Amino acid sequence: MAFKKERLEKIIARETSQILFSEVKDQRLKLVTITNVNLSGDLSIATIFFTVYGNEDVRMETSKSLEDAKGFIRLNLGHRIEVKKVPELRFKYDESFEQGNRIEDILKGLNDK
Repeated sequence: MAFKKERLEKIIARETSQILFSEVKDQRLKLVTITNVNLSGDLSIATIFFTVYGNEDVRMETSKSLEDAKGFIRLNLGHRIEVKKVPELRFKYDESFEQGNRIEDILKGLNDK
């Protein structure tokens, strides 16, 4: 089951990226990068982590646009992946890159002293 879950997470990430780039009309979503997907144990919920270049306002607009496009994305995933039931999609901004940059800045500051 773990193998199937991991494989399905990768497929959902890849296909969601493709859908955002080639099928969604909202130009803001073409700049979204899918960084990770976590499926619940029963495969009913997919939490999709994303990043987008820009400030807090851009992130908020992008989050809203993803929520608005969620049904369209899920429908298209249903056409692309072979599962009995396409999981419910939840989009979450991936803060790990920002945290990594903050840590890197702190380390650079320590090295400069």
